[in-house]
Amino acid sequence: MKLLEEDESINPALSVVNLVDVFLVLIAALLIAIAQNPMNPFAAENVTVIKNAGEPDMEIIVKEGTTIETYKSNGEIGGGEGTKAGVAYKMADGSIVYVPE
Repeated sequence: MKLLEEDESINPALSVVNLVDVFLVLIAALLIAIAQNPMNPFAAENVTVIKNAGEPDMEIIVKEGTTIETYKSNGEIGGGEGTKAGVAYKMADGSIVYVPE
């Protein structure tokens, strides 16, 4: 009779341990699925991503091979460093002619 009494008493901690194992397997499967997602923009060799396009806080992320560079906007249109390289003229037929200085 003592064997029957031990079988009837179910330990609730065992079912909680089984649930934790099931959730760990599900989380691992989701992480693997996300890592191998073909829609991941950084999976390609060369990628350019523009965040907040046209906004004052625009950011450009460029990935070339294994290097990733980030460029942030200062909020000014046409702002930046450099010198004038020449002049571009639009002709009557719609073509554009560039004349270096």
